[in-house]
Amino acid sequence: MTTDITEITVVGDDDTGLVARVTSLLFERGLNIEDLDQAVRDGVFRMYLAVDTAEMVCTEEKLRADLHDLGDDLGLDVQVRFPADRETQQIAVLVTKESHCLEALFEAWANDDLGADIGVVIGNHDDLQPLAEHYDVPFHDIGIDGGQQDEEKLLELLAEYDVDLIVLARYMRILSPNVVFRYEDRIINVHPSLLPAFPGAEAYRQAIEEGVRVAGVTAHYVTTDLDQGPIITQRAFDVPDDADLAEVKRRGQPLEAEALLEAVRLHLNGDVSVHRGRTTVRENGDDYQLGLPGEIDEVTPDRPVDGIGSAVANDD
Repeated sequence: MTTDITEITVVGDDDTGLVARVTSLLFERGLNIEDLDQAVRDGVFRMYLAVDTAEMVCTEEKLRADLHDLGDDLGLDVQVRFPADRETQQIAVLVTKESHCLEALFEAWANDDLGADIGVVIGNHDDLQPLAEHYDVPFHDIGIDGGQQDEEKLLELLAEYDVDLIVLARYMRILSPNVVFRYEDRIINVHPSLLPAFPGAEAYRQAIEEGVRVAGVTAHYVTTDLDQGPIITQRAFDVPDDADLAEVKRRGQPLEAEALLEAVRLHLNGDVSVHRGRTTVRENGDDYQLGLPGEIDEVTPDRPVDGIGSAVANDD
């Protein structure tokens, strides 16, 4: 979505008439709805609207207040993001115990090579708190009951730090629709496989057990369907005959960090868009490496290709 569009996200318990109440308020204030998407999952209702405010007949402050008042009346959480709200984007990084992806994000940020601020690190364990403190970034532990997450506390922190993008840097918990719906297309995860192969836990182990010769990693947007969100970037690596789990992880982890960082940059720069569950790179994003390096083309055979044989036969 282009940055000159105002985004409105509505989340709450499912009920009749919700769409009509929200859209009527927008029409009355002169807003043109460019895109509208709605979904219900596990009783949670979500509506996303992209609106053009060029002909709006009220101020931004009035629109925000009116939408919040309507949300209170209907029992809905309404978020409004105007273009100016996203001039300096804020990232929340969610972590568990593995540090490599968080390190890559911090290094890029410290070198002014990220394009946004890392405002907070949130973990379901406190193992990576020292790394966050090294970069003078607040760390919050939301873990309960041996690593389960306190989602209410998570949502409070995301609101407190006014988060634009959530990055799951090897965060080993599943986010519920109550979180995902509030940050649709604004949560990026990295998974240690070439999705859609080997979704879920222990992906590297799955790859070894299936005897794959090429494994990989995938950075993707998070949806309410586990490891099925729109793919942004992928990287691949060889799996030797004698590779054990430790060796596969050693080969994969640097690529996890690289793919995740590249996906985050794409998102922050507005160079990637999502349409019907698939990502596309905008014209100004052609320099990004979404898959294998260009050098691979030099060693990839370019023939035979179906149809060449029949063309030769016709020449005879």
